[in-house]
Amino acid sequence: MAISLYDVSVANFLQTLTGAAGFLEKGRVHFADNPQALEEIVGSRLWPDMFPFSFQVISIVHHSQGAIEGVRKGTFSPRAEGPKDYAGLQQLVADARAMLKGVTREEMDALEGKDMFFEFRDVKLPFTAENFLMTFSLPNLHFHATTAYDLLRMKGVPVGKRDYTGPMRIKK
Repeated sequence: MAISLYDVSVANFLQTLTGAAGFLEKGRVHFADNPQALEEIVGSRLWPDMFPFSFQVISIVHHSQGAIEGVRKGTFSPRAEGPKDYAGLQQLVADARAMLKGVTREEMDALEGKDMFFEFRDVKLPFTAENFLMTFSLPNLHFHATTAYDLLRMKGVPVGKRDYTGPMRIKK
């Protein structure tokens, strides 16, 4: 059986979002006795010229849920607005997971070959739906998920690789 567009996009997005939900929850639990430290994480950065933790989590959602919405409408543009508090970021991830669970295999597979564009300022890049999802959204999703994970790890949250990977789709 051939691999489907659903398998390479929605299934992977859900796996990464589930991992992110898990490591965000571990962060919340770790700092339960210190809410100030939890809220300080939201603005923390790996390096001064990098975007903060809040942007990383917002981007996890944008490059998963937002990618599917972009393919549906034919255009995808970066956005950085979203919650600036830890609980709001957790809810954003939960909402994205819920939305993606409603996307059907048939709907996604029907989008294969659809023309779409990445648009940012004066840049307009043409893609097919599958090339956009596999060569733009997935790498960006993993970059931002890794960065969010690393920021929590740097602050002492006891997370490991299994927390990052989320539930694997093993043979049953």
